Amino acid sequence: MAERLITEESNRLISSDKVDGTVVYSRDGERLGSVKSFMVDKRSGKAEYAVLQFGGLFGIGSDYYPIPWEMLAYDVDQGGYVVDIDKERLEQAPRYATEQDQNYDDLYGRQVSGYWGVPAPFI
Repeated sequence: MAERLITEESNRLISSDKVDGTVVYSRDGERLGSVKSFMVDKRSGKAEYAVLQFGGLFGIGSDYYPIPWEMLAYDVDQGGYVVDIDKERLEQAPRYATEQDQNYDDLYGRQVSGYWGVPAPFI
């Protein structure tokens, strides 16, 4: 029997393959970037960060910005996530280059959470 990939959605759930590439907007409707991936706690199964691809031109020269998942709100009308972040604040946020692997250890988690003013998930 062939395996079937479950991608059905509900009002509350979305398939992980549909999160990748979803646009992220600021509160005033400005397109900030798109979700490249999200980081999930292995034990709890809770999404901790959306990794936002931001900057550059057509993805060239862009960097990855981890945003605490709890800061994102899905807006059905826009078909994307909305965050209460302006472009200037995002530009100063912790980030890493697209060609760099990032180690999401406790120290990095505290750095990201501290910048955004939310409790660190790793502690």
